[in-house]
Amino acid sequence: MDRMLYVAMTGAKETMRAQTVNNHNLANVSTTGFRADLAAFQSRAVDGSGYASRVYATNGTVGWDKNSGALLSTGRDLDIAINGPGWIAVQGPDGKEAYTRAGDLQVDANGQLTTGTGLPVLGDGGPITVPPYTSIFFARDGSISVVAQGQTPDTTATVDRIKLVKPADETLARGDDGLFRLKDGTDAPPDPSVQLGAGTLESSNVNTADAMVTMIELARHFEMQVKAIRTAEENGAAAAQIMRLG
Repeated sequence: MDRMLYVAMTGAKETMRAQTVNNHNLANVSTTGFRADLAAFQSRAVDGSGYASRVYATNGTVGWDKNSGALLSTGRDLDIAINGPGWIAVQGPDGKEAYTRAGDLQVDANGQLTTGTGLPVLGDGGPITVPPYTSIFFARDGSISVVAQGQTPDTTATVDRIKLVKPADETLARGDDGLFRLKDGTDAPPDPSVQLGAGTLESSNVNTADAMVTMIELARHFEMQVKAIRTAEENGAAAAQIMRLG
């Protein structure tokens, strides 16, 4: 294959890959506690004979944005957000411990405390279950207190405590389900320094304006690479025609 055509086709493919990452971030601009994926282009040498200075670009995910999203006051009793570094421990779809920043909690029909997507929230002894209540409170350390149905406000009881962890960012990996886990497969220990805020939610940390600009830039790069592919094909056809005439 003509090397110009190869480079142009590779560039178009890698631009589409970068656009996929950017579009995924845009799609999650309203997802509670979402962390944006980071992608970057890297230079790769063109194999074969010719000048060693010939390179083409590849794109790959280089991690995730560790910055926190904005904290939004909701006033809802079951909404919580972590102030600063830290994670909420949940039970992933595979039954193993995983971590999230999404604090839009709910209590299901069985009294189990779950995230907005239905994942059980973990406490000191596993998934948390709360009794029927008239009011519920979350302390800064993750402790959960309720006023049971039929009781007076002065009979508040602590039923469990959310497991809050703070592993180093470099030890975490994001799974295809959007949850974070320790790379070595172990469970992080509880960290008493992690603090919750009640009646608040953390927004996505995706910068909409930057993502939109990136989308436009990548679209223009793709158009340029498609034009290069057409030019390479035209040059190849013209060369073949000349050789036939010869």
